[in-house]
This record gives sequence, structure tokens and C-alpha cells, in this order.
Amino acid sequence: MGSAQWLSAGGAVLLACALPVLLSPLAQGWWRRALLAGGFPLALIFSGAAGLPGWLWLAPLALLLLVYPLGAWRDAPLFPTPRGALTQLSAQAPLPVGVRVLDAGCGLGDGLLALREAYPHAHIEGLERSRLLQILCALRCPWARVCKGDIWKANWSDYQLVYLFQRPESMARAYEKACAEMAPGSCLVSLEFVVPVIRADVEMPLNNERSVWLYRISEHAKAHGSTA
Repeated sequence: MGSAQWLSAGGAVLLACALPVLLSPLAQGWWRRALLAGGFPLALIFSGAAGLPGWLWLAPLALLLLVYPLGAWRDAPLFPTPRGALTQLSAQAPLPVGVRVLDAGCGLGDGLLALREAYPHAHIEGLERSRLLQILCALRCPWARVCKGDIWKANWSDYQLVYLFQRPESMARAYEKACAEMAPGSCLVSLEFVVPVIRADVEMPLNNERSVWLYRISEHAKAHGSTA
């Protein structure tokens, strides 16, 4: 390969890598920016064009399975709760000292930190299906009780408030579970996504066009908890 041809190929690769990096600030959210900026360079490295064996693709796949076990693929991916997202929560839903509060699907603990800021005198607990994330979250939030488990199989009856940052498709199921298991007067709190058909008791808008939605569990809700 001549030098001119090599430079041409090298320039094309550099341009292909540079364009997504330059465009990444246009994406919303750090994870979207990272995927946009790193997608092509990573694909180039693991494709074999960079002289590396193709089986190296198994490394990121193994990491993906470690972070997201197969049973968790229907739940939300790792979306951290923004700092300060729950600052209004204690004013709208005051809780007695010592009650139990659950972050259902706590990831790396951003939701736990937000809940602790809102309810410093509550017993904050987190539930996470991924063993790796559960370990990292427990190290990051040593003051919280962080367990490995399935949020849909866990019993929510002992919690005064359950917080989640799930997917839109999961909200009807979460509301029905809350109505079936949680006591009247307890609260289901969702960041960004609403329960279909059911009107929220409180909406707390955030600066980034998201909202925190609060649903109070009443006797009526327990009797008519289905969103179907």
C-alpha cells in the first residue's frame, strides 16, 4: 500500500471517528453522548480491522450480562436519578421518623442519595437485580440497606414509600403491585413516567422538563387498582 493510499485510509478512519465525537454534545444525557462518541471507534477496534481478535467482542458482552442479567432486560436500563430530583418530595409526602422507604431498582445508588436527602430520618433501602450493581451501590451508600433481588417478586407491604425510575411500559404493573401490597396512605413515586389512565395526586416539575409523579395509595385505589 503506497503512502498516499495509507494516508487516505487513515484520514477516512480519523474522520469517521471524529464526526461522532464532534456531534456527541448535541445528544441529551451523558450516556447518549458516550454511545455516540465511542460507538464507531469501539466497532473499529473489535471488528478486526485494528488487528485485534474478534473474540474480544465477548468481553463487553460478558460485562453487559454481568450488569444486566437476562431476567432484568424487561426493566429499565441504568438511568441515574438526577441530583436534586426529589427535593420537593418531603413537602408533598411527609413521612414519620423511622419508616421504611424503598428504591425499587436502585442501580448505582443515585436514587438512594436523593431519597436520603429528602428523608434523612427514614430507613432507606434499595433493591437491585444485578449483583455487580448491588455490590457497587452498597459500597457507595453504606448507610442504606441494599439487597439483590427482583423488584416484582419482592413484597412492598412494609414500605411507606416506593420510588422507581422505570420504563413507561412498567408503570401500570408497578401501580397494580403497589395497590395490591402497600397500605393505605403509602406512596408510589415515579420519576418521569406516569401510570396510564390513573391521575397522579401530585406532579413536581423539574428544570429539565421531567416531572416527579406521586400516587397515594388509598382504600379506593386498592379496590380499583387495575389500569386495564
